[in-house]
Amino acid sequence: MLKKGDILIIASVLLLSAVSSAFIFTGKNTGKAVTVQENNSTVYSGSLFENKTIELEGNTVVIENGSVFISNADCKNQICVNHMPITAGGESIICLPNQVLVEIE
Repeated sequence: MLKKGDILIIASVLLLSAVSSAFIFTGKNTGKAVTVQENNSTVYSGSLFENKTIELEGNTVVIENGSVFISNADCKNQICVNHMPITAGGESIICLPNQVLVEIE
Protein backbone atom coordinates (compact mmCIF):
# COMPACT_ATOMS: atom_id res chain seq x y z
CA MET A 1 0.00 0.00 0.00
CA LEU A 2 1.30 3.45 -0.92
CA LYS A 3 1.79 6.00 1.81
CA LYS A 4 0.71 9.62 1.53
CA GLY A 5 4.33 10.75 0.96
CA ASP A 6 4.81 8.19 -1.85
CA ILE A 7 1.72 9.46 -3.66
CA LEU A 8 2.94 13.05 -3.28
CA ILE A 9 6.35 12.16 -4.75
CA ILE A 10 4.81 10.26 -7.69
CA ALA A 11 2.38 13.11 -8.40
CA SER A 12 5.23 15.65 -8.28
CA VAL A 13 7.36 13.62 -10.70
CA LEU A 14 4.43 13.21 -13.11
CA LEU A 15 3.64 16.92 -12.98
CA LEU A 16 7.28 17.85 -13.55
CA SER A 17 7.45 15.44 -16.51
CA ALA A 18 4.29 16.90 -18.06
CA VAL A 19 5.55 20.47 -17.71
CA SER A 20 8.97 19.56 -19.13
CA SER A 21 7.41 17.77 -22.09
CA ALA A 22 5.11 20.69 -22.83
CA PHE A 23 8.07 23.08 -22.76
CA ILE A 24 10.17 20.88 -25.05
CA PHE A 25 7.47 20.39 -27.67
CA THR A 26 6.05 23.91 -27.67
CA GLY A 27 9.18 25.88 -26.80
CA LYS A 28 11.02 25.20 -30.06
CA ASN A 29 12.33 28.42 -31.53
CA THR A 30 11.39 28.24 -35.19
CA GLY A 31 13.64 31.06 -36.38
CA LYS A 32 12.77 33.32 -39.28
CA ALA A 33 16.07 34.67 -40.60
CA VAL A 34 19.34 33.20 -41.73
CA THR A 35 22.75 34.87 -41.67
CA VAL A 36 25.73 33.65 -43.68
CA GLN A 37 29.20 34.88 -42.76
CA GLU A 38 32.48 34.28 -44.53
CA ASN A 39 35.79 35.41 -42.99
CA ASN A 40 33.85 37.21 -40.21
CA SER A 41 31.92 39.34 -42.73
CA THR A 42 28.19 38.97 -43.29
CA VAL A 43 27.63 38.06 -46.94
CA TYR A 44 23.90 37.33 -46.69
CA SER A 45 21.11 38.01 -44.23
CA GLY A 46 17.53 37.27 -45.16
CA SER A 47 14.39 35.22 -44.73
CA LEU A 48 14.59 31.52 -43.95
CA PHE A 49 11.53 31.03 -46.14
CA GLU A 50 12.90 32.56 -49.34
CA ASN A 51 14.53 29.80 -51.40
CA LYS A 52 18.02 30.90 -52.40
CA THR A 53 21.45 29.51 -53.26
CA ILE A 54 24.47 31.46 -52.05
CA GLU A 55 27.76 30.77 -53.80
CA LEU A 56 30.77 31.53 -51.64
CA GLU A 57 34.48 31.21 -52.36
CA GLY A 58 34.61 27.55 -51.27
CA ASN A 59 31.06 26.67 -50.19
CA THR A 60 27.53 26.60 -51.56
CA VAL A 61 24.80 27.42 -49.03
CA VAL A 62 21.22 26.47 -49.89
CA ILE A 63 18.13 27.96 -48.24
CA GLU A 64 15.16 25.80 -49.14
CA ASN A 65 11.67 25.36 -47.68
CA GLY A 66 12.53 26.77 -44.24
CA SER A 67 15.82 24.95 -43.81
CA VAL A 68 19.47 25.70 -44.58
CA PHE A 69 22.32 23.39 -45.53
CA ILE A 70 25.71 23.47 -47.20
CA SER A 71 25.49 21.46 -50.41
CA ASN A 72 29.10 21.76 -51.54
CA ALA A 73 32.46 22.61 -49.99
CA ASP A 74 36.01 22.38 -51.24
CA CYS A 75 37.43 21.51 -47.81
CA LYS A 76 38.95 18.10 -47.13
CA ASN A 77 36.78 16.80 -44.28
CA GLN A 78 33.27 17.69 -45.61
CA ILE A 79 31.79 17.90 -42.09
CA CYS A 80 29.68 20.93 -43.04
CA VAL A 81 28.29 19.16 -46.12
CA ASN A 82 27.37 16.09 -44.07
CA HIS A 83 25.65 18.20 -41.38
CA MET A 84 21.89 17.80 -41.41
CA PRO A 85 19.86 20.84 -42.52
CA ILE A 86 19.11 23.35 -39.77
CA THR A 87 15.64 24.79 -39.16
CA ALA A 88 15.41 26.31 -35.66
CA GLY A 89 16.64 29.55 -34.16
CA GLY A 90 20.07 29.27 -32.58
CA GLU A 91 21.20 26.40 -34.80
CA SER A 92 24.30 26.81 -36.93
CA ILE A 93 26.58 25.09 -39.42
CA ILE A 94 30.27 25.94 -39.38
CA CYS A 95 32.94 25.22 -41.97
CA LEU A 96 36.18 25.94 -40.13
CA PRO A 97 38.61 25.47 -43.05
CA ASN A 98 36.72 28.01 -45.19
CA GLN A 99 35.70 30.22 -42.23
CA VAL A 100 31.98 30.01 -43.03
CA LEU A 101 29.23 30.37 -40.45
CA VAL A 102 25.55 29.76 -41.28
CA GLU A 103 23.20 30.65 -38.44
CA ILE A 104 19.44 30.84 -37.95
CA GLU A 105 18.14 33.67 -35.79
